Amino acid sequence: MPEKDIGRERNMSLRLLEHDPMLKDYGSTIERRHRMIADAANCFLGGDGACDSYLYYGLHKTDSGWVFREWAPGATAIYLLGEFDGWRVHPDFRLDNVGNGNWEIYLPENVLSHGDLYRLMVEWDGGCGERLPSHGNRMVQDEYTKVFSAQVWNPDKPYVMKHPVPKRKDHPLIYEAHIGMSTERRKVSTFTEFRVYVLPRIAELGYNTIQLMAIQEHPYYGSFGYQVANFFAVSSRFGTPDELRELIDEAHGLGISVIMDIVHSHSVSNELEGLGRFDGSDHQYFYPGERGWHPLWNSRCFDYGRPEVVNFLLSNCKYWLEEFRFDGFRFDGITSMIYLDHGIERSFTDYNMYYDGNQDENAIVYLALANRLIHSVNSEAVTIAEDVSGMPGLASPIEDGGMGFDFRMSMGVPDYWIKIIKEKKDEEWHVGDIFYELTNKRADEHTISYAESHDQALVGDKTIFFRLVDKEIYDSMGVSEGNVVIERGMALHKMIRLLTLGTAGDGYLTFMGNEWGHPEWIDFPREGNGWSYDHARRLWSLVDDRNLKFRFLNLFDKDMIHFAVSSDILSYSPGPLVRDNENQILIFMRGNYLFAFNFSPDRSFPDYEFDAPSGKYTAVLDTDDMRYAGFGRNSASAEHFSRYVSPGRGRISLYLPSRSGIVYERK
Repeated sequence: MPEKDIGRERNMSLRLLEHDPMLKDYGSTIERRHRMIADAANCFLGGDGACDSYLYYGLHKTDSGWVFREWAPGATAIYLLGEFDGWRVHPDFRLDNVGNGNWEIYLPENVLSHGDLYRLMVEWDGGCGERLPSHGNRMVQDEYTKVFSAQVWNPDKPYVMKHPVPKRKDHPLIYEAHIGMSTERRKVSTFTEFRVYVLPRIAELGYNTIQLMAIQEHPYYGSFGYQVANFFAVSSRFGTPDELRELIDEAHGLGISVIMDIVHSHSVSNELEGLGRFDGSDHQYFYPGERGWHPLWNSRCFDYGRPEVVNFLLSNCKYWLEEFRFDGFRFDGITSMIYLDHGIERSFTDYNMYYDGNQDENAIVYLALANRLIHSVNSEAVTIAEDVSGMPGLASPIEDGGMGFDFRMSMGVPDYWIKIIKEKKDEEWHVGDIFYELTNKRADEHTISYAESHDQALVGDKTIFFRLVDKEIYDSMGVSEGNVVIERGMALHKMIRLLTLGTAGDGYLTFMGNEWGHPEWIDFPREGNGWSYDHARRLWSLVDDRNLKFRFLNLFDKDMIHFAVSSDILSYSPGPLVRDNENQILIFMRGNYLFAFNFSPDRSFPDYEFDAPSGKYTAVLDTDDMRYAGFGRNSASAEHFSRYVSPGRGRISLYLPSRSGIVYERK
């Protein structure tokens, strides 16, 4: 019998099906997944000490010395080797096999000291190889040999976090940041430099959440942190674990939450640095055979059906929450996790594509467990899903039949902006389509909107501002320069951001530097560019230069974010008033605020009349304000009164200058 014909009535208890009637045809599948999640939660999350593998495995200081434990069911012998013994394989440092694939060794206190380097020698039937501990919390790379080793991390005076964890942000205003490229110098920047030089900028702009990329240790810097090798280790390129703690603590002191871009969608295939063939087999942590390899990323795919692997990943979530007090996670690459074909070259235009048997239900169960665990460890934590497929229920509560994420990224929004910028002339921008694309979200899920993230600025692409102005950015950004390309670019840059925020579901995101129109693209040092850092940094001197116009975009972003906070507009839904495609006028209400956009490149409307709620309207934010290098065509002090039509309904007339967006407060 077809899936959609089975057991419709008994699924009505799940709210996910009530919210979306189109899902009722797939109710039995949703219900079965719901039962799988409940059964797995009883198995993995029941009782004290659940998902604490990081407290058991790895190297730990005890009252009498040290203990080291590892899980390697395919190994026949494991040895510790390091500076303490001249990097020799010695029987005194052979681990004992204690059963169920577990190995351990106890060492006297004087054998190891803070800062010592060590690795493992793992033997199996038919071979052996050096490995890094699976739960190692500190890895460092030799400057000359480029070889990674684990490092004993046990400082005499560890950093003690002083500030309380901020309250949950119901409407995250997220500043996405990469530590390594956060300063202007041609090098890898550090946690300390970010804390001293960049964190104050973020606080001044008004963002209430920072999303840190590339925190988990990764052997190849150019992977942007998405080819993780050591899941429990802070990337040593940026500094020490304590320096990361101090950064998070200082952000907390400013009331800013810090979430981590966590990678559980795959693992680097490296064997010397990562989990690849850790115990000699290809399926200890990963699916066996072809299923264990990602065809595009050349990376390994976790076996989400193996209990030890699920525990490893869940413990990893708990580790970052408890040891560093992160305020949540943005889960990367979820589409790749939940589809057996990783969603490659799929358009996801039909609901059947979510329930046709191409789904890795082990991964779906794991993601739900991760959300339940994260929220049990810290009820104030937030979780964000990056999924291009639009899987229903991803950001719905588990008890409703969903996977439990708090938010999902509105990934179609930046793609749409890039598409119309590239393919449409200004006079062809269809405001009805724009409003639909920016507000087309599932009503039962919370979302984060953004005009561009790091994805839209990678090598081979351009930031929105650079795409709008191109080569003119190099010699026409002076405050005394008059250039129609720059004027257009700055006007649209402000309008695009204001409209994206104004139509956002529940949160907003920008990538470091893009808020003020950072030029060019992002490209990490690699063989193809001569290992250059030219494009792996942020040119803050441009926005700090009073003689350049970048500062006007930065000021607008600051005022826009502060307005979003003070007005609490994201607590309300946008309600359209005008979608005038012929004149390119878009007007909508959000709470007590009226947003009016004129996308026409050359037509201003001095007396544009339309229906609006009764009241007095005053401007609170205007992209055309001269403070933001606009033309100042509207008076900030002018008061506009609606004309009475009927109870609660009025009619108002406004001046709508070409290529501008303005927000009015209604009183």
